[in-house]
Amino acid sequence: MRIGTVTEVKQNEYRVGLTPGSVMSYVQHGHQVYVQTGAGAGSGFLDEEYQRAGATLVVGAKEVWETCDMIVKVKEPLAEEFQYFREGQIIYTYLHLAAEKDLTDALLAKKTKAVAYETITDDHGGLPLLRPMSEIAGKLSVQAGAHCLEKPMGGRGVLLGGSVGVTKGDVVILGGGVVGTAAMKMAVGLGASVTILDTNIDRLTYLDDVFQNQIQTMYSSPAAIEKAIKHADLVIGAVLIPGGAAPKLVKRDHLKTMREGAVIVDVAVDQGGCCETTRRTYHNDPTYVIDGIIHYGVANMPGAVSRTSTFALTNATLSPGLKIANMGLEAAARADMNIANGVNCYNGHLTYEEVAHAFGMGYTNVREVLG
Repeated sequence: MRIGTVTEVKQNEYRVGLTPGSVMSYVQHGHQVYVQTGAGAGSGFLDEEYQRAGATLVVGAKEVWETCDMIVKVKEPLAEEFQYFREGQIIYTYLHLAAEKDLTDALLAKKTKAVAYETITDDHGGLPLLRPMSEIAGKLSVQAGAHCLEKPMGGRGVLLGGSVGVTKGDVVILGGGVVGTAAMKMAVGLGASVTILDTNIDRLTYLDDVFQNQIQTMYSSPAAIEKAIKHADLVIGAVLIPGGAAPKLVKRDHLKTMREGAVIVDVAVDQGGCCETTRRTYHNDPTYVIDGIIHYGVANMPGAVSRTSTFALTNATLSPGLKIANMGLEAAARADMNIANGVNCYNGHLTYEEVAHAFGMGYTNVREVLG
């Protein structure tokens, strides 16, 4: 199979879909790999490294798209890339289609085979290709939130860890999954007062057992959320509906009850955000203010630590990618339901139910289209 990766065109996105090491793995399995020149620069990979790994360097993205059977990316294709879609081509990347109606329509219209990192599962029902970026985003959410709380950034002027004789900062985390747990570890490490909310009692019990008196756990309900965020200095949105739109847990009216200069970091922004007032921002202009509350809505947070993120991502994506390349998508998906769960669009059919639900569109089970 001809495998290709291109320079990411999303603003301030420095990651790359393939490292020189992953290129070598594809080549060793008999595949041809095409890399757009400069694609790895943002992650510190030189063109010469890709060449030594066996890749063919290509000057423009257009040629890579037109040449390759499978495009391996990091982020969802943007509108300027829709023109390159073609029938039967595999696009293997983060898609987050429940928040991307135009992209969904384009993939269906071009009958492209779209495989989403974020919905590929493992044998335990986990999301192994989403996990490494969720962990990094969770850690960064506290780091970014702490910076936004500084007075020159418009925040309350609160140090999360406090000081001798001074109250600690209050961190409220909505969701106890991978993102929430990573955020919790960072916030506890900084010495903050941490409250974490979730609807999964077993998960809350586990977190309470592990962290004991270092955190406060709360069962998540509208009343509990409203109560918790009133006194928060930093709110982390860490909820996830796999492949679906995030529920709106923080309402516009809630902002008026919060402390002026408090910060909301909505890690769920890729899936539409869990705050009603969340909108997508970028690393060069990450925040905006509504009702005195600072909102941080960067949708590709791990792109800021691109080298770490690229290694972590490609470590996770290589094995399923090789299986798709070696067997073909159809055979790989028939043999491995975890890969089949990653197929969101196939030859004009929308094959992921949560995306169909988000847009009120028709849904076809992937098993039906694969035969």
